[in-house]
Amino acid sequence: MIKNTGSADRVVRLLLAALMIYLAYSGMVSGIIATILYILSAVFIVTSLIRTCPLYMPFGISTCKTKEG
Repeated sequence: MIKNTGSADRVVRLLLAALMIYLAYSGMVSGIIATILYILSAVFIVTSLIRTCPLYMPFGISTCKTKEG
């Protein structure tokens, strides 16, 4: 699988996931919105761990630094 998320992108995704989990778990957000936040945070965590964002692929986006030979 092609890696297309850089370090800064991964950190931002993890921070957003932590924020969304906090909002849902603390009760600040409830119901269907909390469920959506849990799902989105899981997606953000998985994509940051595998360093690949499927939504970037069709658009050719990559936030990885390229190595020049």
